[in-house]
Amino acid sequence: MNPDDATPEVPNTGASGPTERPDDVEPAAEAQPEEPEEVIAFEGHTLPAFDEVRSALEWAFTMEEGLPPSFLDRCAEHALLVLDGNTRLNLTKIVEPREVAAKHYLDAWRAMRVVSLLGRSVLDIGTGGGYPGVPIALAERDTKVVLLDSVGKKARFVQETIEAMGITNAVCLPERAEDHLARNRYEVVFMRAVSSVRENVRTLRKVRHSLVDLVMLKGPSWSREIRGAEREAERLGFRLDTVWEHELPGEMGQRAVLVYRAPGGAGL
Repeated sequence: MNPDDATPEVPNTGASGPTERPDDVEPAAEAQPEEPEEVIAFEGHTLPAFDEVRSALEWAFTMEEGLPPSFLDRCAEHALLVLDGNTRLNLTKIVEPREVAAKHYLDAWRAMRVVSLLGRSVLDIGTGGGYPGVPIALAERDTKVVLLDSVGKKARFVQETIEAMGITNAVCLPERAEDHLARNRYEVVFMRAVSSVRENVRTLRKVRHSLVDLVMLKGPSWSREIRGAEREAERLGFRLDTVWEHELPGEMGQRAVLVYRAPGGAGL
């Protein structure tokens, strides 16, 4: 099925019924004009070979335990599809194999270790090339993952990638988070490289009762962002539950996984 012809159906994940869209939410992305395509990443360069990407993943995951069978192979397959798509679309600035392995796949894997996903409904907001939603779907085969990107051509690329890889527990939609969460409820929502903590909770203010856990993957400025968002998060009912700090290999920097309990998880 061509995603341009039909949008994949997504079952309602727990909402009691359609919710009136807040008056300050703009129309869904498919009604908006699309950005012109850009060629930015591998212009004048060749794509890495599968073995090079697979070796980079082995290097990044050296200290990790409990990896599902064939997980790294599937991540390498996905990485090559994204890097190839990056020659036509602005999907990622991270293109060197070891950086791809650590900053896209290891970062997502470690976030999965912080919050339990088994049997829970998961939403990835602003997925870009499919991060962290595709690695989550590859690792957690019993978890249904919905990925969103407000840029239609990016969402179509991710959906085509999901279909090409035969990933049956994931779907990508060209929607805004506010519109989607006005109609659907999720237990875990991921936001990675979307905006600051303060802006993320503000973005979700009208639909904050549609989620239980809000998980943000952050870089070295995470502590400053938490302080800057403290008053706004408290006002909107987002409670900081967990902070897990970790270092990426190869001196690639400090990362943190922030887990906020959203108003939709009150009493749990």
